[in-house]
Amino acid sequence: MTTRILQTPEADLAYDVHGPLPTADGRPPLVMIGQPMDAGGFRTLASHFPDRTVVTYDPRGLGRSTRKDGRLDHAPEHQSADVHAVIEALGTGPVEMFASSGGAVTALALVAAYPDDVTTLVAHEPPLIPVLPDAVAAERARAAVRQAYQDKGWGAGMAAFIAMTSWRGEFTDAYFAQPAPDPAAFGMPTEDDGSRDDPLLSDRSWAVSGYRPDIDALNSAPTRVLIAVGEETLDTFTGRTSEAAAALLGRQATVFPSHHGGFLGGESGYAGKPEAFARRLREVLDDAR
Repeated sequence: MTTRILQTPEADLAYDVHGPLPTADGRPPLVMIGQPMDAGGFRTLASHFPDRTVVTYDPRGLGRSTRKDGRLDHAPEHQSADVHAVIEALGTGPVEMFASSGGAVTALALVAAYPDDVTTLVAHEPPLIPVLPDAVAAERARAAVRQAYQDKGWGAGMAAFIAMTSWRGEFTDAYFAQPAPDPAAFGMPTEDDGSRDDPLLSDRSWAVSGYRPDIDALNSAPTRVLIAVGEETLDTFTGRTSEAAAALLGRQATVFPSHHGGFLGGESGYAGKPEAFARRLREVLDDAR
């Protein structure tokens, strides 16, 4: 693995290249992106592709990538421009891409803006509130997570986030009538450390979950776009956004093993089934050839 720093006017972007460039097998590099997760979250998944050149990166303002734009928010349009710059720096032409969560939102913005950058995109569980039939209620649930974080700190915010993302079905009155979840019940700290800059729990990433994909641009792009969903999350928040986004594109979501973090290994407290997940990803990418 080699680590490179790409300097742009707005950010210095750290990215890792696992394998040779040009690639040894003649296939495009496989780029893996997340948000707000950085490159470290793909360590296990990348290890299941020893025959491929895999590229991972840290989004601007996260991990090792420092921003120079004076902003704090995480907007898909900015992130997609960064990924485009990384792809250009690779010098290999179009890439294959696996993108998860907020990274999947970035990837959809990337294909819409730079349609020649990606041959096949597997967009895994993009949290796109505007595509939901209960979008207004979902925005209310998102705001409640931020409020819990602002009022009581990280533990309370994360407990509220888990409650939101694990709720089955639409956000009904029954959801909002629940008592505030106890952080200790989820193994979260109950004390407040005073910080309020978490990209997941603050409003800094609301541009990600509030992004409305350009369906016309995605359908007219040469990229093969697949929306992926975990078999365990079909009727939860990101499962529902995945199904709805796929329907807008005129197709069904592609089912993957496990949950929202199904590719994560044992080093994570949210481990999935990375071996089965990698096998499914390989199948999907090979089907496109």
